[in-house]
Amino acid sequence: MSNLDLRPAPHPCGGNGRTGPVRDVQPGKQVPLGESTVVRRLLPNLGRRMVGAWCFVDHYGPDDIAGEPGMQVPPHPHTGLQTVSWLREGEVLHRDSLGSLQTVRPRELGLMTSGRAIAHSEESPAGHGRLLHGAQLWVALPAAHRDTAPAFEHHADLPVIDGGGGLSATVILGELAGAASPGTTYSPLVGADLALAAGTDARLPVEPDFEYAALAISGESEVDGVRLAPGALLYLGCGRTELPLRADGDSSLMLLGGEPFEEKILMWWNFVGRSQEDIEKAREDWMTGTRFGEVHGYDGERLRAPDLPAVPMKPRGRVH
Repeated sequence: MSNLDLRPAPHPCGGNGRTGPVRDVQPGKQVPLGESTVVRRLLPNLGRRMVGAWCFVDHYGPDDIAGEPGMQVPPHPHTGLQTVSWLREGEVLHRDSLGSLQTVRPRELGLMTSGRAIAHSEESPAGHGRLLHGAQLWVALPAAHRDTAPAFEHHADLPVIDGGGGLSATVILGELAGAASPGTTYSPLVGADLALAAGTDARLPVEPDFEYAALAISGESEVDGVRLAPGALLYLGCGRTELPLRADGDSSLMLLGGEPFEEKILMWWNFVGRSQEDIEKAREDWMTGTRFGEVHGYDGERLRAPDLPAVPMKPRGRVH
């Protein structure tokens, strides 16, 4: 997933700091993506830049794309992060500069590690279905792994937890309640798809040292006493051992969490770095056609990098 903002703001993120339990509903922002998709951008936002190592969250749909091109995101670069593709409805065709060609379907994990540099495109395949609904997320890589070799993983078989009381949870990334995703991680975190049947009244065990957020995907649900409509992100802080969940009708959530990310990072456009020099070098390499490789098979031109901000960029501590 690309940030297609022509004037992307630099986001200083990370740094030490923990909060106790909170219930803070974060506003989303409507952002156009590609030719015909509009997403709700939940992270980063004015009140919060990260949840654990999760540094970027877009939620889109459900969109009726019958007779439309659907998602069309041209080739674009990434550094210093992992991208996570998660679908509830529809299909997305992934291509990258490693030569990967993979269709990602509902409840399958598409996980791309950019490491030092990768480029990719995402599009609704020809003959796609009527609906498109899902989320695209980024995970910041810690300094020890920021220059790791790029890689792409596709996992169609993910662990599912029966949480009792009408709750089931698919572990997308990391570990939850003793179940572990096969996806590669580089810091302690979790991402899970929570399905709540009508009448759910459950308590999900969580890690007190993790900070968490819940993204409402479909239907209305109640998370720790806060009622959420689809597209809302509830930041929950740290310090819980369990998370109360309720639903009157069928609904779904994404649970995101992890140890608070202690490093200071700088995120601009599609790059995560540690300094302005990192960002400038990544942009220059993309524009000159070096380092990122080529994405073959996409019918269209690759994205041009936006102009850099006129003011200096520097990382700072995390926002609480």
